[in-house]
Amino acid sequence: MMKKWFETALWKRILLALVLGIIVGSIWGEGAVSIKWIGDLFVRLISMVVVPLVFFTLVSGIIAMGDPQKLGSLGVKTLALYMLTTMAAISIGLVLAVLLQPGEGVDLSGAVPQVLQEPVPLTQQMMNIVPRNPVAALANGDMLAIIFFALIFGVATMVVGEKARPIPELMDAASEIMLKITGWVMEVAPLGVFALIAWVSGNQGVVALLDVARLALAVVLGCALHLVLTHGALMKFVVGVSPLAFFRGARDAMLVAFSTSSSSATLPVTISVAEKKLGVSPLLASTTIPLGATINMDGTALYVGIVSVFAAQAFGLDLALADYFVIVGATTLVSIGTAAVPGASLFLMAAVMSAIGITPEQIAIVIGFILPFDRPLDMVRTSVNVTGDLSVAMVVGKWEGELDKSVLEQPQEH
Repeated sequence: MMKKWFETALWKRILLALVLGIIVGSIWGEGAVSIKWIGDLFVRLISMVVVPLVFFTLVSGIIAMGDPQKLGSLGVKTLALYMLTTMAAISIGLVLAVLLQPGEGVDLSGAVPQVLQEPVPLTQQMMNIVPRNPVAALANGDMLAIIFFALIFGVATMVVGEKARPIPELMDAASEIMLKITGWVMEVAPLGVFALIAWVSGNQGVVALLDVARLALAVVLGCALHLVLTHGALMKFVVGVSPLAFFRGARDAMLVAFSTSSSSATLPVTISVAEKKLGVSPLLASTTIPLGATINMDGTALYVGIVSVFAAQAFGLDLALADYFVIVGATTLVSIGTAAVPGASLFLMAAVMSAIGITPEQIAIVIGFILPFDRPLDMVRTSVNVTGDLSVAMVVGKWEGELDKSVLEQPQEH
């Protein structure tokens, strides 16, 4: 039986764990919190490999590039695509919010106001990209600072050339070791997913979304439309592969993202999926995906756009066309520094709502209203965030000649 279990495709094991977790959590209720530690242990195991995996694979990829100019081209294309897909997500969210009117007639009187700490200004977020101490950045898991230092370290190694000869071999070997450890950790994924989903369904169950049915419908429908219309179109018309084949290849990362609600925690899985299931070269996967986990927030941006319009409708605030443009612009810019952890969208939401004239008191009420239902919605939008990272990696891979489409065309595990 054990042999049969490990021979079963990982995505099937994770999906089974999701279903069983929902059933057990619904029956067990709040008692499911007693097994949450198993899920927390799984997240810690993934978190354990994130920093060394990103650093070693990124440095190794840059050195293998051999040309600093190519790095600049790759970076510009990646950033531009992330911004465009984020703007597309927000636009879809705003259209759905206008059509479905999720905030119309909603009674917020029973909400318990939640005051969040002030978000870090964008200028400070940009300043924090440059680490005061690279070792401290590695120790604290400060992803943007780690990416910045890895870029500098990789380019310097490339420029020094022969004198730095042992470094490329060391970085390449270290990245292979970290990918192997990631593979071992993923074998624990079904257990971790089961425990996390049982805890969520037992304490915040999906049934709770009925209290915010129209808002939840807008978010879930928006995420589905964004995956199909934006990323499906990119696969079909830009990369030239079947969208269904892409989603099949991405499903391991999507399922882990759904259960952990964290793009950062899913990062090792996302990189592994990009290389082994989608045919993205290690060079490209190690550069575009860590950046995407930090700044690419398609699902989060869509959610923030919908909730901002929801709040305006609930408080009877008429939004002009200019306000919708403000929401698009503010969400795109502020999402760059949003942490890739559960609940980080609440900070982004507060910044965007204040930009369209919603008062701090009203923001606190809205946050208090949606907070009890945020976790299930967070799971959905995190899956979209991770899928967006993989989609952009494939598009840039196509443009840069760093994509092997034959990997995606091979028969997937059944």
